[in-house]
Amino acid sequence: MSEDDAALLARCHHPLVRDLAWLLLAPDLIATPWPGRPSRATLGLGAAAQLHAYLDALEAGPQALERRVGDTVDGRMGHYHERLWHYLLDTAPGTRLLASNLRIHAGKRTLGELDVLYRRLDDPTPVHLEVAIKFYLGLPEGPGTPRAQARWIGPGGADSLATKREHLDRHQLRLTERAETRLTIRQHIQPRDIGPSGEGAIRCQLAMPGVLFYPWHRALPAPHEAAADHLRGQWLHWRDWRRLRDGLARRTRAAWLVKPHWLALPRDEAFLPLRDVEARLAQHFSRPASPVQIALLGPGREGRHRRLFVVDDSWPLQVPLPPRPPPSPNAGARP
Repeated sequence: MSEDDAALLARCHHPLVRDLAWLLLAPDLIATPWPGRPSRATLGLGAAAQLHAYLDALEAGPQALERRVGDTVDGRMGHYHERLWHYLLDTAPGTRLLASNLRIHAGKRTLGELDVLYRRLDDPTPVHLEVAIKFYLGLPEGPGTPRAQARWIGPGGADSLATKREHLDRHQLRLTERAETRLTIRQHIQPRDIGPSGEGAIRCQLAMPGVLFYPWHRALPAPHEAAADHLRGQWLHWRDWRRLRDGLARRTRAAWLVKPHWLALPRDEAFLPLRDVEARLAQHFSRPASPVQIALLGPGREGRHRRLFVVDDSWPLQVPLPPRPPPSPNAGARP
C-alpha cells in the first residue's frame, strides 16, 4: 500500500473499521479477463474527503457495522469478508445492495449461490459480484512450471490459487448465464432495478484481495495472472526462524494475527517485543502444529511492516492437485 493508504488506515482504530478500510485500499491478487471490483469512484468514495468522511463516521458510530458483521468474527474468514462487502455496498454513497448469498435452484437441486448482487445509484443494471479473500503460500517445487497457479496453496493445504480461480471462472461467475439465475434475480429485485436492456443486462465482477507469501529461503516468480501491485509476504519453516530472527534489526516488534483479522495489520502500538511472540511460537511448534501468520514492525518512526507465515517443519502435508483442463469441444465426437 502507498504512504497515503497507510496514513488513511492509521486514522482507524476500531478493528472492524480498520478491516473495512483495508478492503477499500487493498489490491486484488490476480487480474483475470473478468471485470474487477467496484472502484472507489463507483462506491462514491473516490475523493479523499469522501473516503475520510465515510470512515470517520464509522469510527464515531460503529454499531451498525458491528451488528452486520459481529456474528462472523469467530467464524470463517470467507463469511467475515463477505459481510464486510455487504455492509460496504449497502452504505457507500454510490451503491445499493440488492441481495446477498442468493441461492440458485433448479427444482430441488442447488446450482450455486451469488455472493453479492448490487447496483450503482446512477445505473439500474444489476451487478453480480463474486468475492473471495485468499492467503496463499508459494512452493519452490510443486505442480507445473514455476509460474503455475497450482504452486500457490492455502496454509491448510486444502486449496490452491489454481483451483479457486478455475471454480470462479467455470462456475461462480457463469451462474448468471443460466435461466434459473435470471428468474431468481427477477424475483428478488424491484422492476426499477432491471437494466435498460431488460432482463438480460447483468454485469459480473470479481473481487479477490489477499496476500501472496513467497518462500523466505528460495526465489519464486509471481504466479500467472498475478496483479502487478498484489500484496506480498514471506513464509518459512519453524526450523529457519532463528536465521531469520538474527537478521532482523534490533528493537523489531511483532504481532500474532488471529482470524478473521488477517486483513488490516494491528496498529503500531499493539506490536509486542519480538521475544514475547517468539516464545509463543516456540510453544506452538513444540508439537506438530498449524501455520501461524505474524507481522513484524521495524524500529523507528518509519518502521516497515512485514507479513510472515511460520509453518511446521513437516509442512505441507498435502498439495492440491491442479484442476482438470476443460473438456475439448470435440470430445466424444466420432472421427
